[in-house]
Amino acid sequence: MERGERTRLTGTLWTDYANLAKESRKLRVDNGLPTKVLLIEDDKAMCETLKLVLEPDTFEVYEVNSGSAGVEAARSLKPDVIILDLLMPGMDGWEATRAIRAFSRIPILVLSAVSKPDMVTKALDAGADEYLIKPVPSSVLVAHLKRLARRARAELATKSPKKQRLRL
Repeated sequence: MERGERTRLTGTLWTDYANLAKESRKLRVDNGLPTKVLLIEDDKAMCETLKLVLEPDTFEVYEVNSGSAGVEAARSLKPDVIILDLLMPGMDGWEATRAIRAFSRIPILVLSAVSKPDMVTKALDAGADEYLIKPVPSSVLVAHLKRLARRARAELATKSPKKQRLRL
């Protein structure tokens, strides 16, 4: 693929590789480490597309293909951010969101083709932090993930005990 060439990936995401590569060096959040993303998505093609967009130098993507596996992965991996689809067989995205919220405040970004306002409201009420409708430009997805990870790390930093000076 030539530099700067626009390519449509599986009909859902657009990415400009030249800009993505240039921006990827700026996207590391705070400590220079990659942002750990848990992707809960049953569509294998979508998983591969998201990995192609997110992994270059910026995000470390862990993929699971069901809601119940996503809940367990969220518990064990402790990712910085979760990307979650709503329409999955078995445990759907709404149930997975509620289950994750029972033990964690990890930011959850719902990425779904569902655009009905009542369904969006239901996902946000279940505990999702963001809701994006497919297809979404890759730069918008990356910006939302970057913001969620930055916010989560800032919250974690304020909860960490601060070193205090001892006065003698």
